[in-house]
Amino acid sequence: MTKTFVVAVAAIIAAVGVGTPTLSATRDSVRLGMTLEPPVLDPTASPAAAIKEIVTNNLMEGLTRVSADGSVKPALAESWTVSEDGKTYTFKLRRGVKFHDGSPFSSADVVYSISRAMSPEGGNPGRNLYRAIDKVTAPAPDIAVFTLKNPFFTLPYVLALGDSSIVSEKTVPTNKTNPVGTGPFKFSRWVKGDRVELVKNQDFRDKDKIRLNRATFRFIPDPNAIVNALLAGDLDAFPLGVPTESVERFKKDKRFKVSVGMTEGETIVSINNGKKPFDDVRVRRALSHAVDRRAVIDGVMSGYGVPIGSHFSPLHPAYVDLTGLYPHDPAKAKTLLAEAGYPNGFALTLRLPPPQYARKGGEIIAQQLERVGIQAKLEPLEWAQWLDQVLSRKDYELTIISHVEALDYDRYGRENYYWNYANNKRIAELVVSADQAGSTAQRNAVLQDIQKQLALDAVNVFLFQLPKIGVWNANLVGLWENSPSPSNDLTDVHWTK
Repeated sequence: MTKTFVVAVAAIIAAVGVGTPTLSATRDSVRLGMTLEPPVLDPTASPAAAIKEIVTNNLMEGLTRVSADGSVKPALAESWTVSEDGKTYTFKLRRGVKFHDGSPFSSADVVYSISRAMSPEGGNPGRNLYRAIDKVTAPAPDIAVFTLKNPFFTLPYVLALGDSSIVSEKTVPTNKTNPVGTGPFKFSRWVKGDRVELVKNQDFRDKDKIRLNRATFRFIPDPNAIVNALLAGDLDAFPLGVPTESVERFKKDKRFKVSVGMTEGETIVSINNGKKPFDDVRVRRALSHAVDRRAVIDGVMSGYGVPIGSHFSPLHPAYVDLTGLYPHDPAKAKTLLAEAGYPNGFALTLRLPPPQYARKGGEIIAQQLERVGIQAKLEPLEWAQWLDQVLSRKDYELTIISHVEALDYDRYGRENYYWNYANNKRIAELVVSADQAGSTAQRNAVLQDIQKQLALDAVNVFLFQLPKIGVWNANLVGLWENSPSPSNDLTDVHWTK
């Protein structure tokens, strides 16, 4: 624990005392904190995970939903069947469901939403997720049929993601600032720079199971301010991104529940493979040898986090431990740089979004790169800047980010993704092979080939799997302890006293 942090915590305790944190005004509401503010509130319009953390399962729903244990359960579809050849999925939809504006939900909305998600003009950031879908039809108001180009056994999972939210054509133009869905909560207001407020949907089909009447999501990027808000009782929960330095302090305080779980977030140093000198695999491999994963995990995450050697979760049965491919070896890094024509190293810019793993991690990684002759200039970016400049316009050399969707290896097969990965066609072929595999064993073998190819190409510097470190009032239950998909799902959240 740093001296600065100790002083900050001491000041906080002195200011608020050691009594019980201020409680919510009533036990039918909850106040949650988040590190990042979403750029918009439509998960079909932007890839920012912060959108899904608020909207998915709360405001908007898919045909299916990911549960806390990672299993896929019915949502707007009450059931589904699969043809023997695996190429036709028939979804039986719930009757009597309404959108928040009162308009009825039917299979026509499914056809519209998924067709829009598949279309290049639709602007859906996850369009590649629907690569196996040929068409969606609505033979009856309560039946939606997905006809696939090839078997795609992960379709029910894909349809649970925020990208696959079912929306009304009527409200799409305003969903970015006034989202309308079918979920258990309705949008109330968005105070930019501060919070988003939700209220219970009194027309929700299972409204009696929803215990909360109100929910507020506050945006607090500063680590010390997060601790301050929890200690002062200004927040009931901070489900993801609590400063790791504070974990032991909260564990000793019976007023709080501390949860240390896992996310699907591969934390990486993203490399713009399309810019010199990073188009040379020797330079990219040198970066991997220069970075000490364990030192980053210890320095940024207080030891929390599992090292990774490719873009794949250690929780998946197909995971291959490739961390030994690029051990921390500054001498090897220097040799590779010399072979690539940079015996004296070079200068680069490392652009950093707001999360602590990026800002603090950037400082540590810059020091490590300096030891092999690479001078890294650190450039902090706000979240909206990062999404525009790095992700959208590919205007960067290196950056640090966690990619938090499960099974997102397919991004490496995309032609225009921000890594500018030259070998993307090979990965695209492997992705298709994985999609069409006839058995789980065959599919896992292909997934292992994908991991190995990405590691050999050193597309990015693979650091660690992001842990889900959350703190909340000990009397609050129902929040996810792991994050199998980005969502602060409130459907089971309630107070015990």
